[in-house]
Amino acid sequence: MSQNPSRVVAHPLVVRITHWVNAFAMTCMIASGWAIYNASPIFAFRFPVWATVGGWLGGSIAWHFAAMWLLCANGLVYLTYGLASRHLQRQLLPVHPREVVHDALLAMRLRLPHETGRYNAVQRALYVAVLLLGVLLVASGLSIWKPVQFAWLTALFGGFDFARKVHFGAMAGVVGFVVVHLALVVLVPRTLPPMFTGRAMKPRNTQKGHHA
Repeated sequence: MSQNPSRVVAHPLVVRITHWVNAFAMTCMIASGWAIYNASPIFAFRFPVWATVGGWLGGSIAWHFAAMWLLCANGLVYLTYGLASRHLQRQLLPVHPREVVHDALLAMRLRLPHETGRYNAVQRALYVAVLLLGVLLVASGLSIWKPVQFAWLTALFGGFDFARKVHFGAMAGVVGFVVVHLALVVLVPRTLPPMFTGRAMKPRNTQKGHHA
């Protein structure tokens, strides 16, 4: 069989746009959230000022809410497209723990294979986890933002103070996702250009992969 590579669609336009909007909005939310945290820390440390945005508490809150609405709107676009096109089902499921451990070990040995247009087990697990963390962030954020109006939700999180810790923990999980995500890009750098162009080189005889 011929091994000549061909150009294929690795990431549809909607996925690429929502990916980069998410990256921008998430960065703004994390940096502004750190500034808000610094105004009333719940642990014995503060984040460096250079890693925050907003300049002061009011400015940071404004950044945080602006990024939140952008992230939520973008997330709805991604979820709507993902469900309608079955992109989420094809790319993120199933997630088997044994496969995740296997691919994680390969990644640590710098032997992680990558098939154009398909997520490996580690990527699938990370994306599912970060989607769930996003839901937790929104829910805990609402309980902190409107503890009276959403008293039932705040109570569900064990009160305002514990809801802040849950929100912080979910944020830490998202930061961890970003770190691992970037590490995987470093390990397999050819995955980055298709997130801009949408297309990648693929052997003609490969049977699997996503064609949008």
